[in-house]
Amino acid sequence: MPSPTQLLFLPGATGNTAFWRPLADRLETKARKLIVGYPGFGSEPADERIDSFDDLVERIVTHIDQPTAIIAQSMGGVIAVRAALAKPQLVTHLVLVATSGGIDTKGLGAADWRNGFAESYPSLPDWFMSLRSDLTAELESITQPVLLIWGDADPLSPVAVGRRLLELLPNARLHVVPGGNHDLANVYASDLVTIVDAHLQAQADSSR
Repeated sequence: MPSPTQLLFLPGATGNTAFWRPLADRLETKARKLIVGYPGFGSEPADERIDSFDDLVERIVTHIDQPTAIIAQSMGGVIAVRAALAKPQLVTHLVLVATSGGIDTKGLGAADWRNGFAESYPSLPDWFMSLRSDLTAELESITQPVLLIWGDADPLSPVAVGRRLLELLPNARLHVVPGGNHDLANVYASDLVTIVDAHLQAQADSSR
């Protein structure tokens, strides 16, 4: 895989693009940095053309027009996996943080994030709250280098989920942050910047 010329940051279900700013601002990898929002999520205006999760994935994929590393948290990680499957020649690296990655996490100790979420974020699209996906069988097709980052105090995506993704992805490694919760990519940004930069650069070097 070539070195990425673009870093695409995908937030979680709240659509909070500011979530990624502490890490994005610290990364030294020489690439364009693009933090995208989701229509109808957070402060992003709704778009009548986005009426399903598939529509949302297609919208995000339009940003991948050059060698791109995707850095994604929670729900963004599911989109990242779908994007890597859609554009394998342009997605160079993945950094997946505290996400299901599109697998069923019920048997892995994950709490149901939907509990109270709709009440806290009533403006979210109805189709999002009913989303169910299982990409388990497709993960073996993702041969790009993947860095999995998890916190050991996250009830929504416990380390067992990261370990399962580690088993399913052919070229992945797992980094666990002691005390990290679901927001660890924001809270521990200064601690994570070195490992993310190293992941992107080292993998790019090894593929020349």
